[in-house]
Amino acid sequence: MEKRLLITGFDPFGGASVNPAWAAVAQLPEQVGEYVLCKLEIPTAFSEAAEAVLERAREFCPDAIVCVGQAGGRDAVTPERIAVNIRDARIPDNRGFRPEGARICPEGPAAYFATVPVDAMAAAIRAAGVPARVSNTAGTYVCNDVLYTLLHRFAGTDTRVGFLHVPYLPEQGDPSLPLEAIVRALTAAISAL
Repeated sequence: MEKRLLITGFDPFGGASVNPAWAAVAQLPEQVGEYVLCKLEIPTAFSEAAEAVLERAREFCPDAIVCVGQAGGRDAVTPERIAVNIRDARIPDNRGFRPEGARICPEGPAAYFATVPVDAMAAAIRAAGVPARVSNTAGTYVCNDVLYTLLHRFAGTDTRVGFLHVPYLPEQGDPSLPLEAIVRALTAAISAL
């Protein structure tokens, strides 16, 4: 039976001209296995990014949502296990906002576990020949903000939510992965849903 996947990638931030997250998501096919994909570029901006995903989710009614973000310094694709209820930015977002130690959702729990199979996703990515490992921190920047907000919104529902961080592209510095490898990794991760 056909299922629906909403998959997102961020626009460039921090002075970069490219974000490997959206570059890879944009190259994914329209369908992977049983999942029909709805691809969405989202702004690297606190609150605004999560709201863009929620707005599209209301229209698309996805079975699963997987968001993808850039993690400079990582040498593998990393499905995220946990989102924490904090906004703490080392650099401003693309709107100039730089929260320090603010809660995402005052009434929400301290953390949520992703509701996608992170271990199976990491294994599938490795089986596709791309380095991968599960990460236990999505950080405290916009990536974590989106993951926490979505997990809070879809808690107790059938909509599964996850997040993957990807390394730089080679032109951004090291460590890095070629765009083709990141696309292959995302395809493998989707196949493990």
